[in-house]
Amino acid sequence: MEAPAIDFTARRGRGAAPTLVQQVVDAITAAVASQVLRPGMALPSVRAFARAHDVSTFTVAAAYARLVATGVLEARAGAGYRVARPAQAGLPVPAPRPWEPPTPGAQWLLSDVFADHSIPVKSGCGWLPPQWLNEAGLHLGLRHVARLPGSRIAGYGHPYGYAPLREVVAQTMATLGLTVQPEQVLLTQGATHGLDLAIRTLLRPGDAVVVERPCYANLLPLLRLAGLRILAAPRGPGGVDIEALERLARDQRPRALFINTALQNPTGTSLPMANAFQILRVAEAHDFWVIEDDISRELARGAVPVLAALDGARRVVYLGGYSKVVSPSVRVGFVVAHADVVRDLARTKMAAGLTSPEIMERVVYQAVREGRYHAHLVALRDRLAGAHARVIQRLDEHGMQPLAQPGAGLFLWVPLAPRAATQGANALAERALQDGIWLAPGSYFDAEQHDTGWIRLNVAYSDDPALWRFLRQAGVTAHAGTARS
Repeated sequence: MEAPAIDFTARRGRGAAPTLVQQVVDAITAAVASQVLRPGMALPSVRAFARAHDVSTFTVAAAYARLVATGVLEARAGAGYRVARPAQAGLPVPAPRPWEPPTPGAQWLLSDVFADHSIPVKSGCGWLPPQWLNEAGLHLGLRHVARLPGSRIAGYGHPYGYAPLREVVAQTMATLGLTVQPEQVLLTQGATHGLDLAIRTLLRPGDAVVVERPCYANLLPLLRLAGLRILAAPRGPGGVDIEALERLARDQRPRALFINTALQNPTGTSLPMANAFQILRVAEAHDFWVIEDDISRELARGAVPVLAALDGARRVVYLGGYSKVVSPSVRVGFVVAHADVVRDLARTKMAAGLTSPEIMERVVYQAVREGRYHAHLVALRDRLAGAHARVIQRLDEHGMQPLAQPGAGLFLWVPLAPRAATQGANALAERALQDGIWLAPGSYFDAEQHDTGWIRLNVAYSDDPALWRFLRQAGVTAHAGTARS
């Protein structure tokens, strides 16, 4: 039983609230409530709905997933999406299940959050909105792979990854000042996989390592799983605290430093050139590896130093990937290092999980080699710059000052007002989830999980009036109850 036409017209622009995903959710929920859509009716496919209503397939897919999570729709393998049926024939259609907030914490952040598409306001997430990603490039890559004969894509692929994409990575590194050969490039299942391979290959249980304070949240459980001693050096607008790094290097003899160079997660800051040289000086003097996680490089505006280029890839292991600019779902990243190190990393990769999926690597290769990729990057940087300007204006209106104003990338690192900071950001995040708002408290990014008075905001999701209304009511802002919504 096919569904009738759904009454939906996308509202766009700054004044168009809620988001496009929420607009689709609301339209379908209203159609179910009014019985325009009845139990068992099949909805249009994701592609058909997107084409009929001039929205992205990512928007429709996210909306359908949210409706499945709340019980409005059910997904059937090979049969698409249908309106959920009553448990027994003859009973009235049950109302959609009310949204229930998840329980925040390290486990939720690490795994459950990626399965939970139901949170209405995702200010604390770490990714771009689906409709901002490179949909045209993805479709081109998928069409190309679909036309290949099975014999071309049936094998495991090369241990180092798909050779043409490794050549693209090598060419990209050359534009950043580092000349490498394709055999110095190893493809991985995302940048986090690259971190795991570096940890398994270069370090041993009990070794000391230095992270930034604050640092990338998902790095910390990887280090703990490996049995490493985690030390922290403060990171601020001027880069890493060199005195603290030297003191740790002298007293604790760490084996590695893990660092974000461009648009650090969570502070949004980038390393100044002088600080980059100082980091490498300390690493050389105290003989430790530098693991450079540079996943947000292509979102940066202007020149940002590349530690691997300054070092000649001798003691720096460089990590990148395509989750921030193509799509997180393709899970394609890369490691660039000295050829001997890459050889050892490849052995670890094969021992731990065999080759990375060549089909996805082919998709990404097609997405990045065609001409619209660079136009997509320019448009994405402009879009993020606009989001930064809007959220900075919101912060200013509410008397809040972020650590830095990068004007690029995803993140701003924002302190709470003193009266709210004393209660901690963890409690604030739990309260926010009750209102359907996801905040990322500072404890997620702290090596010792201290409940700091900071939160990370993703600018692409933080221009929602509901967020700022909640922050005022919670007493978080300096102008609680007085600023415009």
